[in-house]
Amino acid sequence: MDDRKVRKTAVEYKERIDIRTPTVDTLAISLSGGNQQKLVIAKWLVRDCDILIFDEPTRGIDVGAKNEIYKLMHSLVEEGKSIIMISSELPELLRMSDRIAVMCEGELTGILSIEDATQERIMTLATPGARGKE
Repeated sequence: MDDRKVRKTAVEYKERIDIRTPTVDTLAISLSGGNQQKLVIAKWLVRDCDILIFDEPTRGIDVGAKNEIYKLMHSLVEEGKSIIMISSELPELLRMSDRIAVMCEGELTGILSIEDATQERIMTLATPGARGKE
């Protein structure tokens, strides 16, 4: 690998998504949870994928870091990327989604447009035995 190119890319993404670290040589384990999350995202962004899967992207990070992740996700969508977000936090789903696919026991139980999605409808679709009673 070209060390200069790797360093240049690391600096570029550190600035682009505001990874707060003293240097790009700082070990990931010494970063805060939010900055570790952004580092993982940066690794995928370097690959220039059109579709990104975010699995519980804000679990275990503080409110400020969550908002930074949300802003980053919005900017990626504005750039033309597609995001599939898996989250168990209903407010997060309702805030960030265009459509919500709900699963229960490994089975797709419904797809809701954001206009039709409520916490109650999502929970009904996600609860065994409750489907069909909506």
